[in-house]
Amino acid sequence: MSEKLVTKVIDIQYHRNGIMGEGFHVILFKSGKQNMMGVVFEDNNYCAVFDTDMLKDSNIKFGSNSWRGDNYEPELRNAIKKYRDNF
Repeated sequence: MSEKLVTKVIDIQYHRNGIMGEGFHVILFKSGKQNMMGVVFEDNNYCAVFDTDMLKDSNIKFGSNSWRGDNYEPELRNAIKKYRDNF
């Protein structure tokens, strides 16, 4: 069994994207000691992950603050499902 990438979920919020745009979930979480943020859209394979400490330093560079959203996506979608089930 592979090691979990999402070690702690801090917060999950749903955002509308304007009136007609695709909504999305934003998830703040820990991955080991790193503070991370995931942006997960409704459709599968639409997930972006960033290190929030790097974002504080205005680092949005590909190859630096770019993470394999496809690796994180299953755990993040599971966290969203648990979040929805509690409401």
